[in-house]
Amino acid sequence: MPALCRDCAHWHEGGVGRCVTCDSERLVAHAELAALAIAHIDCDAFYAAVEKRDNPSLKDKPVIVGHEGGRGVVLTACYVARKFGPRSAMPMYRALEMCPHAVVVRPDMAKYRSVSNEIRALFVQATPLVEPLSLDEAYLDLSPGVRRFNHPPALLLARLQRAVEDRVGVTVTVGLSYNKFLAKLGSGLQKPRGFTVIGRAEAKAFLAKLPVDAIHGVGAATARRMVEAGLTTIADLQVLPEDDLVARFGTFGRRLARLVQGEDSRSVSPHRETKSVSTESTFARDLSSYDALAAELTDLAQHLAQRLERAQLAGRTIVLKLKTGDFKNLTRQTRLAHPTRRADVIVDAARILLRREVGRRTYRLIGVGVTDIVPADEADPPDLFAN
Repeated sequence: MPALCRDCAHWHEGGVGRCVTCDSERLVAHAELAALAIAHIDCDAFYAAVEKRDNPSLKDKPVIVGHEGGRGVVLTACYVARKFGPRSAMPMYRALEMCPHAVVVRPDMAKYRSVSNEIRALFVQATPLVEPLSLDEAYLDLSPGVRRFNHPPALLLARLQRAVEDRVGVTVTVGLSYNKFLAKLGSGLQKPRGFTVIGRAEAKAFLAKLPVDAIHGVGAATARRMVEAGLTTIADLQVLPEDDLVARFGTFGRRLARLVQGEDSRSVSPHRETKSVSTESTFARDLSSYDALAAELTDLAQHLAQRLERAQLAGRTIVLKLKTGDFKNLTRQTRLAHPTRRADVIVDAARILLRREVGRRTYRLIGVGVTDIVPADEADPPDLFAN
């Protein structure tokens, strides 16, 4: 069985206990190691890792990246902090109740984007097919005829993993498989600095033991429905025919039927289509009046219009997002006659949606965005009756 040293990237044709080159025990061995070519690479606690890199005094401390205060949320908690309970998207006050000795660092998104670009530049040295999902994760296609070097994909990934750590100063975890769904599942295991391989031979058995919410696209509400129906593991879904899954979960049931069998036909695409653009703001205290919320919308619409201008995009559907004082999310949307990137058009449409929601709740967050994205030159046709 082929094996690979995760420390020195030495390839072993036969299974061994330790690397013959560097004596490391950090080997990954798998019968399909030389054949699998789709990878998902995920940075480990990315924002916190960058802050620790830039401030060595934080190395062994629990670090939380986010805005401190009762209204803030956790963007990232380092692995030291996670031992005490803090997690991404958790209210900051709750995270600090769990870990009162944590060091809270305000996020520096410009810096994180710069570091992300450094990492991506290393990825494209191995393959031109790199599909970023966010600043800290990406898919890579290392298939024959695509990858830039005639080495097994696993070997290239081990070298990339080491290069990111040595040259950029953060660590990443790798998932390697034969499709995107399984590669991403793999990268969520063995963190940090992990390297998980999921082959065709064991895919169905590997999936069978996982909970249903491990499936991409199964959110909290769908998972609850599944559990209430007695479907707690992927094994419970694997035995159901596709028609049954469609009857239970609509069109998503068709995709679900393939995923639970380890099938995913999506390709790695370096040019992902922008599906929406949005911006939001969390208040220092809950707001309930229309005037106060509408004023926030005006500023957000200006910011959104600037982002659309820079990206040379426009949108036809205006989306209003509200989060209530008890953390429930509401979204409302309206479709325009024509796509727009104008702040005044965006805010006028969003205010109509907002007026229907005031008076019943208090809100801690408001956001506005556009979907049904089109190129900017398709937006805002001249008014027929303008002077």
